[in-house]
Amino acid sequence: MPNSVRVRFAPSPTGPLHIGGVRTALYNFLLARKLGGTFILRIEDTDQARFVPGAEAYILESLAWLGISPDEGIGVGGPYEPYRQSERKDIYKTYADELIQSGKAYYAFDTSEELDAMRTTFESQGSAFQYNAVTRVKLRNSLALSKEEVDQLLANNTPYVIRLKVPAKGEIRFQDVIRDWVHVHTSSIDDKVLMKSDGMPTYHLANVVDDHIMQITHVIRGEEWLPSAPLHILLYQAFGWNPPQFAHLPLLLKPEGNGKLSKRDADLGGFPVFPLEWKDPQTGVISKGFKQEGYLPEATLNFLAFLGWNPGTEQELFSLDELVAAFSLERINKAGAKFDVKKAQWFNEQYLKQHDAKELASIYLPTIESEKGEAFVHLFLDRITFPQQLGQMVQEFSEFPENYDATVLASKWNAETKQALELIGAALPLCQDWHAEEIKHSIHQCLEQAGIKMGKVMQLFRVAMSGKGAGPDLMISLELWGKDQVLARLNKALEKFPTI
Repeated sequence: MPNSVRVRFAPSPTGPLHIGGVRTALYNFLLARKLGGTFILRIEDTDQARFVPGAEAYILESLAWLGISPDEGIGVGGPYEPYRQSERKDIYKTYADELIQSGKAYYAFDTSEELDAMRTTFESQGSAFQYNAVTRVKLRNSLALSKEEVDQLLANNTPYVIRLKVPAKGEIRFQDVIRDWVHVHTSSIDDKVLMKSDGMPTYHLANVVDDHIMQITHVIRGEEWLPSAPLHILLYQAFGWNPPQFAHLPLLLKPEGNGKLSKRDADLGGFPVFPLEWKDPQTGVISKGFKQEGYLPEATLNFLAFLGWNPGTEQELFSLDELVAAFSLERINKAGAKFDVKKAQWFNEQYLKQHDAKELASIYLPTIESEKGEAFVHLFLDRITFPQQLGQMVQEFSEFPENYDATVLASKWNAETKQALELIGAALPLCQDWHAEEIKHSIHQCLEQAGIKMGKVMQLFRVAMSGKGAGPDLMISLELWGKDQVLARLNKALEKFPTI
């Protein structure tokens, strides 16, 4: 084992990167940064039938958007190139042959038809077929055939796979950082294929060989890989290598908590489960992305960090540097984590409030003069979840109301408040400095002279301006509307309000 921590994120380019995969990448990144180690990106593309064009570039772009780019691997390079498994075929064949020579693996020449027939026979007897220590002696492989038969089959280029020879009796035990000790009997594991007939390795062989060669110290991956871990331990033992430290992360659950989160859940709930928007190259169907939906990268990271991990304190908002400082594998939960969309939105709202108003205005309100754009951002920042909502808010803000809150009118509209609005309408044209404080002073002064308290009329005045009984800061709103529009809105309201 190397002295420094080396971790890897090893996705398959079979489609868009699921948000659960992003969390896995984040936890690997955080551990590497926390312990001064190396974060590696490796592409596991041994299943060429499922390869999707554009998926690898999507993975790189997603990690770059979130600021968790690798130190080594795809897109960066490093001492163990290539980092794409399809380009490492010869390496895996060498190691598979080593297992053959040591008697830890064997050639299997069974055709798919022969294996199907065997499965049918077992099913007719009420059991499931497993290629293992019991059945392998009856099948067409180098353990059951004579050396001469095997040599002849190889000489004839008969298609074969290489299978791991799993011990008939034995216990596999290893300690997982999150789940503690795991015990599995070898009888529950079949003789997995290590090299396929097309010369490509299976995930299991390639994964273990690469982790060893690249000196990976910690394998942090999703809970769905936990059933494969005992097999991987067997492979490490077969090679005589020390395994890395394993940490299997809890599942991401549906918002209701009942079952694993899927794309279908996201589609039904109207929320994304991919970091970036994805267009399926075959169907053209577009799936939502966190970025395009308006989630900020720092909010997305903070939200994902808390899906299965907690710092042990009351703090919820963490910068990436703070996450690095606080992170530890020991504080990851065993139980699945609910994908709480409302919590994701809350994080986004908090980070939006921290954003520079001038920058937000320049990006999302580009047609509005800079200073006024900033004022709009300040006005609406507490009322939005996503930055692109600013444009819609400004548009609605600029439109004259067509309807007025009937509930407020019913409770507030009377002779006194009518007089108050008329007084305001007479006072505002005289306001020389059209700024929020001066506008407020003019309104207060004219009402005070008439003996009317501002509290009695302000909600009704808001309705006259916007049609609604609640909204953003009224005085700043008046400033942004401008004197002419405020007076026009007030005159329209007085015409539309019920006759008294």
